[in-house]
Amino acid sequence: MHPNNTKSKPNIECCRRLNCWLPVLALGVLAGGCTQGGIISKIVFESNRTGTYDIYIMNADGSNVLRLTTHSGDDYSPSLSPDRTKIAFVSERDGNEEIYVMNVDGTNQTRLTNSLGPDFDPAWSPDGTKIAFASERDGNYEVYVMNADGTNQTNLTVGPFGDFAPSWSPDGTKIAFTSSRDGNLEVYVMNADGTNQTKITIHAAGNSNPAWSPDGSRIAIQTSRDGNSEIYLVNPDGTNLVRLTNDAANDRDPAWSPDGLQLAFSSNRTSNFEIFVMSANGANQQNVSNSAGGDFNPSWR
Repeated sequence: MHPNNTKSKPNIECCRRLNCWLPVLALGVLAGGCTQGGIISKIVFESNRTGTYDIYIMNADGSNVLRLTTHSGDDYSPSLSPDRTKIAFVSERDGNEEIYVMNVDGTNQTRLTNSLGPDFDPAWSPDGTKIAFASERDGNYEVYVMNADGTNQTNLTVGPFGDFAPSWSPDGTKIAFTSSRDGNLEVYVMNADGTNQTKITIHAAGNSNPAWSPDGSRIAIQTSRDGNSEIYLVNPDGTNLVRLTNDAANDRDPAWSPDGLQLAFSSNRTSNFEIFVMSANGANQQNVSNSAGGDFNPSWR
């Protein structure tokens, strides 16, 4: 199973990804349902509100929720293409986790991977030509990259460790990822071809789920160093660690707004996991999903 699967996961805690359709403005505007160029800002996310995991789209204020997948097998970890026309996602409809792609309205669902091991954590490159993902096809979790049509699937990390949760730098030259090679989870950064793998976090409690800021200056992570999962920021070289959330619940799945002014995240500080949005300095934390089910993995492109 996927290491971030909340239904059945091993001792690797990271997160799956969502992507928002269009940029949002300031948080005060978001609460009222902002528009960008006359188009309402959208968030794509995963939810188990119907009993299975499916992919949904909603207005940024939480209104007009539409279900995009309806298969009996779980669908999750959506990643919106940079041109906002397609969504890569993970599906278990084939008996194990595979990467699919579909149009943003849910049509034309097409399988990209076909391996005996689970494939998960899809992440589009900034130019939309490639998708990074994680796979267990070689006996352990590794970070792979493939063309956007599923061809040329290549292992980038190549080692006896658990490597997953890739996140591209905005210029497409580097990929941040989570690794278990140190006996706990830490965040690494490597060149987009897999070379120069460098650890940027160090803590026995573990650090995971990197999300690169749109300007390339910061990486959001989740860490359990405080006894529960919280959201922090760190520079790409590992310096200047700053805590953003401080709650007794678990805050996870950090994801940047396209303008870099906000972060979305998942939290179970209510009765179940919901999608929250906050300013990039941690202020103005607001619940925007408000459903009876679990809502996970917001992200914006």
